[in-house]
Amino acid sequence: MNFAYRLSVSAIALTMMTGASFAQDIQIQNSEWWQNAGQKFDGVTLRGVTESTPASNYVADVLAPKFEELTGIDVQIETTSWDQMYDKAIKDMEAKTGIYDMVYIEQDIIYAYLSRNFLVNLTKALDENAELKAPEYSEENFTSFVENFRGEGGGLYGVPMEAFIKVYLYRTDLFNDPDVQAAFKEKTGKDLKPATTHADYAEIAEFFTEYGKANDMDLWGTTAQAHTGHPASWYEYFESVAPTYGVYNWGIDASNNYAATVENGGTMNSPEAKEALKWWLSMRDIAPPESVQSTWTEVATTFAAGRAAQGLVYGENAAWIATDEEKSRVVGKVGVALPPLEPGVMEEAESGEGYIGYYDGGAFGLPVTSKNQDAALLFMQFMALPEVQEDWAAAGSRITLTSTYDTAKVMEVDKELGGYYSMLRDDGKLFKGAPEYPFHRQVIEATSPTFYEILTGSIGPDEGLDMMAEKAEAELKNLGYRK
Repeated sequence: MNFAYRLSVSAIALTMMTGASFAQDIQIQNSEWWQNAGQKFDGVTLRGVTESTPASNYVADVLAPKFEELTGIDVQIETTSWDQMYDKAIKDMEAKTGIYDMVYIEQDIIYAYLSRNFLVNLTKALDENAELKAPEYSEENFTSFVENFRGEGGGLYGVPMEAFIKVYLYRTDLFNDPDVQAAFKEKTGKDLKPATTHADYAEIAEFFTEYGKANDMDLWGTTAQAHTGHPASWYEYFESVAPTYGVYNWGIDASNNYAATVENGGTMNSPEAKEALKWWLSMRDIAPPESVQSTWTEVATTFAAGRAAQGLVYGENAAWIATDEEKSRVVGKVGVALPPLEPGVMEEAESGEGYIGYYDGGAFGLPVTSKNQDAALLFMQFMALPEVQEDWAAAGSRITLTSTYDTAKVMEVDKELGGYYSMLRDDGKLFKGAPEYPFHRQVIEATSPTFYEILTGSIGPDEGLDMMAEKAEAELKNLGYRK
């Protein structure tokens, strides 16, 4: 998600300091240990590549300077678009050129990297080099999100550096306005409150779209991440909408010969999947006009501009939408809720048989091709120290250590964010990352052209999902997964 990010005067205003001055304010325990550990790496420069996100920018601007101050090891972090980041990292590891000592690993890409043996087993590396293990570093400190970056045998292959859920944001100023409440009650006979079902969500969306037209406002009832040529739309449907209808893991059943079609035991083109797609398309049709060209970035800016009354928004954007007065018109007007669900989905999520939405994030991994693996191990541990987490969490709406929830600044920001951090802590278990498929990109590339045709109206949703399920199975057979 490529966007500039700067926090406003609020509970997180401290993060507006420059990277260098802010880094000096971080107090590191056992600083002498870090100084001694860095001595044998005199003259070493570590290079990393990552997506330009608030969390990554904090690494580049704050943590890297502090680490250099402590150890003398220079760290150069290249922040760029997701596409460029992935392209640079994958080409470096494939060609074994060793340009990068750290690469950003999206949660949904880790399985492909592991299948190709691109990454160092960090657990094993630190066990074998005890002198490099920092006193305050422990894998036990991480939240459950860390499990997404473990390989066979439980070894850790990435240090989580951002983690967030995709939540239902709504405008509290609109939902709590007496005149709006009265108008909604008159039209629907119901009280206006965040939706818990798709039918209620649609009713609210239709109301606010009509309300905006009637009152000459640039206001629509919902956001939609519905770009007609970018995988962001594919992701929104399969990872954020379909699960709320009980369609999990993209509708592919790995335990049943990787079936995708209903005929073979999959659910990609099931009645529930088709209902979910039609509902989402109907929301797209009453969303702001930019929605047909919106990725995750544009959805966030649309909501921040006050153009939508509600929407599904990646949690990493929650902080700046709710607090940055220079970038957001809805500061202090944002509420957070769980996404609307079909009956039975919550029960399946609570039992561990399903999930209600997407738990996203990423980690820094150490390529086996790195020429500075020992120095890189130091920096990756540094990013996981408890004492660097509080301001990082405030700056990037991310929490990867359990202790961070109880820090003063995070608890204060939580109030401004309508309880987002509390939801992440208490309800994060109801969300799930992408399925553990090493064929992630291949399936998307095989099915997304048809999905885009559905979005443009060239193919109907029922026919399109039937075609996508067949294409997914054909690709999985070609790759050797489906027998």
